[in-house]
Amino acid sequence: MAPESRGPGPVLVYSRTADYRHESIPHGVAALRELGAGHGFRVTATEDPDELTAELPHHAVVVFLSTSGDVLTDAARTALRAHQGAGGGFVGIHAASCTEYGWPWYGRLIGARFTEHPDLQPGVVVVEDREHPATAHLPPRWEFTDEWYAFDRNPRGRVRMLASADGSTFRGGTPGADRPLVWCHEDTGGRSFQTALGHTVECWDDPLFRAHVLGGIRWAGGADGP
Repeated sequence: MAPESRGPGPVLVYSRTADYRHESIPHGVAALRELGAGHGFRVTATEDPDELTAELPHHAVVVFLSTSGDVLTDAARTALRAHQGAGGGFVGIHAASCTEYGWPWYGRLIGARFTEHPDLQPGVVVVEDREHPATAHLPPRWEFTDEWYAFDRNPRGRVRMLASADGSTFRGGTPGADRPLVWCHEDTGGRSFQTALGHTVECWDDPLFRAHVLGGIRWAGGADGP
C-alpha cells in the first residue's frame, strides 16, 4: 500500500467539452494543479484529443474533468483503452458521465451515464464506505450543494459503492430511492473512480471536496488506504 505522502504518479487532466460547458472547469484545473504541487505529483492539463493520445502512455492517471459530449477521436479512444489495459487509472468528475454516449466501452469505464438532475441545491451525501481514500475523511452525512445526478442504470452490485444521495434532503429527489453518486471498480483493466459531485466553482475551494478528489486520484494511481 502506498504511504500517505506518496503521489499517484503523473496525472493528465482532460476537460474538453462538446456540449454543456461548466463554469467550474478552470477552477477545477487550478485546484488539481495545487493538489499535485502539494502532494508530489505532476499535473498536465489539455483539451486537445491529439495531445491526450500522445500523453496518456506517460501518465499514471487520467482525469476527465466535466467533459461533455463526444470529445475523443478514434485514436484517443484506442489510447484510453490501452491505458486502462496497461493498468492505468481513470477518474471521472461530475459531467464525465455525460460523455461519449455512443461508445459502449466508455459506459463500462464510467459505470453509468447521466440522465437528468434537479435544480442546483443543498442536499446530503450519505457516505457508505469509510475505508476508501476518497471517503475516509468525510462525515457519515456530508452536507453539500450540487445537481444530484441521476443515471441510466444503478451500478450497485457491479461496482464498489462509496456514497449516495439522500433524496429526501433536496427537491426533485425521491425519498427512499437509491441514488448512487460515487463509486469505483477495476473491471476495464485499470482502476476507475467516478464522482458525480463537482458542479460549482465554490466546491473547488472546499477542503473536504478537494480531499475527496485527491483520494480518488490516489486510489486510481494505486493507493488503497486512506
